Amino acid sequence: MTRSPEETRHLRLLAESGDAIVAGVARELPGWVERQVSRILEEWGRADDVTRQRAERDAVTAGRAAADRIGAELHALFALDAAAQRVTPLQVVRGAYREPTAVLEAVGIPPVDRGDFDERMWPDDRYGLVIHDLGDLGDEELAPLHFAWGMAKAGVLRARADPGVTDP
Repeated sequence: MTRSPEETRHLRLLAESGDAIVAGVARELPGWVERQVSRILEEWGRADDVTRQRAERDAVTAGRAAADRIGAELHALFALDAAAQRVTPLQVVRGAYREPTAVLEAVGIPPVDRGDFDERMWPDDRYGLVIHDLGDLGDEELAPLHFAWGMAKAGVLRARADPGVTDP
């Protein structure tokens, strides 16, 4: 099947935005995990020095593990054809709460109070760590990349549905 110029252009934009998301997540996610563990420890305020040091040390390892896991999931998502992508990059990245949660649970930090919506949507997110946009990782430039990815995907699907239509 021959691709229209419009589909080709959007496929290129889809790949470019996907690559930028993967790079940004790989760069930012380890530090995000470390910051979340430190923040929860600080907010709880009852961790002794040994507990805090253990959690912060484990957060470094957990951050790398999260970046590896989420990176692999993003690569798998972006390897699919646009029509077969059933989740968004944000949905994938939202799963990053698992690693800091494991660190906090291992040192006995109790769960935080969360709203009903968050409890329904992410019942395993005991510490309210779910990312709401990619910019939450620490680089605000990641948030618009998610939007660019979505627009490019929509452009691919639209070009396939009606190859005679071109963007203005």
